[in-house]
Amino acid sequence: MKLTIAGGGGFRVPQVLDVLSRHDSVFQITDVALYDVSRMRMEVIENVIRDLYSDRPDLPNITSTTDLRQAVEGADFVFSAIRVGGTEGRVRDERVALENGIIGQETIGPGGQAYALRTLPEAMKLAEAVRDFAPQAWVINFTNPAGIITQAMRTVLGKRVIGICDTPIGLMRKACAAIGVEPEQVEFDYVGLNHLGWLRTLEVDGEDQLPRIIASDELLDRVEEARILGFDWIRAINMLPNEYLFYYYYGRESVQRILSDKQTRGEFLRDQQGKFYEDATANPDDAGKLWTAVMNEREATYMAESRAEEDRAGRRKEDLGGGYQEVAFNIMKAIVHGDRATMILNVANSDGPNGLLVPGLSPEAVVEVPCTVDSEGVHPHQVAPLTGPEFGLVATVKDAEEQLLSAYFNSDEDAAWHAMASHPLVDSIAIARKILDGYLADERLQ
Repeated sequence: MKLTIAGGGGFRVPQVLDVLSRHDSVFQITDVALYDVSRMRMEVIENVIRDLYSDRPDLPNITSTTDLRQAVEGADFVFSAIRVGGTEGRVRDERVALENGIIGQETIGPGGQAYALRTLPEAMKLAEAVRDFAPQAWVINFTNPAGIITQAMRTVLGKRVIGICDTPIGLMRKACAAIGVEPEQVEFDYVGLNHLGWLRTLEVDGEDQLPRIIASDELLDRVEEARILGFDWIRAINMLPNEYLFYYYYGRESVQRILSDKQTRGEFLRDQQGKFYEDATANPDDAGKLWTAVMNEREATYMAESRAEEDRAGRRKEDLGGGYQEVAFNIMKAIVHGDRATMILNVANSDGPNGLLVPGLSPEAVVEVPCTVDSEGVHPHQVAPLTGPEFGLVATVKDAEEQLLSAYFNSDEDAAWHAMASHPLVDSIAIARKILDGYLADERLQ
């Protein structure tokens, strides 16, 4: 079987090969095609993979190419992990918003919208290439903002594109660990959008254990999201939120904390990864060691602005999840072998077994819910209705996302302004216009 990784020179690609080459892999990917616009980056990543995993008998044959058709043709699975504009584009996404007093983050608010506008042309090219040259392939989309990109790619590929993120399933696993049960032992309810959702039940033998977790300071302390968002707030809403809700619940504090740091997250990664690729090019025999050191630092500092000052230098070991590569592997395993697996995925609202998954949103809206995956594909679970302020927030953000998609597909600048002005983290239409003008000064968005 062949796997194509679009964004094959990306820093996190070795994690995928780590999973695929383990001796306990239950199915065999024989060929991996790396596709990227940068040969230099792909060569570095190939050196990392050879350095770290060359002694593994199940390491797939790896090729790299800058030709999209060559990369995609004959693929059984395609991972979309592209970053158009690189880390420099992320820095612009962050800084333009921050300069206008608005949260600057790559998936949340105007930064995420700018990232989407810059990425959509390439994401659609990839979808069309898969349609034309690998129509049997499943596309697993990691590209952020995952909800917007997945919804756009579905206009070409339909149900054969799945959006994934590791934070929702990571939240569920941390809640399970807090009470000492395995994820396979529980039934759970989670609903929302990518980077905007809530774990609402966690049943063991038919009994919901989430109230027990929420009532206990000791158990909540074992869940990173609860420490980030505050025990009192968790008890007020009686749910466990995705960690990215920090940017909504603490919008003012988010801006202040990011501005108080010497660098934004994008600037940190630009400098860190730029040095890595430079060092690894100069010292190819040390590529694996260099990559491992940088990856450890990257993981330890993830979302540092959301943590208390004393915890910002590094995360607890138990907070580090399996990562998106584990979610993708489980999807592939379930599809290939038919072994049913439950995970939280980005799917169309209309895919519910009993009607819309989130009534009140459009049928085409991509939402994030538990799904069972098997050889027949992805089967979303019908979740309990989303109501109250949580539904209001989801509906407002999704409306802004769909307005942005309309702006892209119709080349409508006013619709893009409307999308940015409609986002709940933007408090002024005049500021929304200034932010949009700042992004449009980047020729990659025109």
